[in-house]
Amino acid sequence: MRPVGGDTSHRGPGRDGGDAGRSAGDSGPSGGDAGRNGGLRGRLFVWFQYLLPQHGLSRLILAVTRVRAPWFKNWTIRGFLKLYRVDMTEAAQSDPYRYGSFNEFFTRALKNDARPVVSDPAAIASPVDGRISEAGSIDRDRLLQAKGRYYKLAELLAAQPWASRFEGGSFATIYLAPFNYHRVHMPLRGVLRETVYVPGRLFSVNGVTAQHVPGLFARNERVLTLFDTQFGQFALVLVGALNVGSMATVWAGDITPAARRVITRVPSPPTTLEKGAELGRFNMGSTVILLFEPNRARWNPWVNAGSVVRLGQSLGSVA
Repeated sequence: MRPVGGDTSHRGPGRDGGDAGRSAGDSGPSGGDAGRNGGLRGRLFVWFQYLLPQHGLSRLILAVTRVRAPWFKNWTIRGFLKLYRVDMTEAAQSDPYRYGSFNEFFTRALKNDARPVVSDPAAIASPVDGRISEAGSIDRDRLLQAKGRYYKLAELLAAQPWASRFEGGSFATIYLAPFNYHRVHMPLRGVLRETVYVPGRLFSVNGVTAQHVPGLFARNERVLTLFDTQFGQFALVLVGALNVGSMATVWAGDITPAARRVITRVPSPPTTLEKGAELGRFNMGSTVILLFEPNRARWNPWVNAGSVVRLGQSLGSVA
């Protein structure tokens, strides 16, 4: 994605600006979704997830989405396009059936000018297309997961030595629906300091599950990344989910599924990434969490639960 002059999106797209691609089958992360589905139906949905062989199912999805037999991958792509309205005009390859596998289609690149990136060095660029689940201040060591439900920063970051730096800081949680673009980009220019794999469950990360599963984002499998910037440090957490076949970074390749599910520091070469550069990708939908140190980030007023965001637009600023 290329930086461009000026921030033309400081007002934000509102709650409906990015919903053109949303299918009736998608359960978004907003508080309204959780409220509408928070009764018996929601509890049954969550209870069913406890019974599923989550990692086995995700490994199966990983294998299926990489099948390259033309008849099979075209059949899966066709089925997906019937379920979700995907804007292929933004894709570098606009013909969905020209991709070699469903996974290549799902993680497709965008045209260079599809997502202009705010050029102000102090502006926080949205790292993804998606919808804000929650955003705001970290209450000492607590982050808001959903209305009335919190989880611990140390648990999210698996008690890493640097976790306490973000106590009292700022966070934004962004949900990627299946129809969204699924590559993750840099919100600021940064130098990579840490990559950590944290094992866990693979619950769905939509609004219904966030309302009912305590500590959801600190329980799911995830990849922690830590960066130095001219404005201090930030962390970006890639959170796995049900049916997410794998999570990858540009410097380490596929990190999940892991051969051994233990907390692991992933060896990383010296890596500096510009704002808007690709950081990693999800193979199926999931969530990213941005963390900033105290007194660093200030979110734009429209950045709150339910707001639709697009890669590259300004979410706020750092100092």
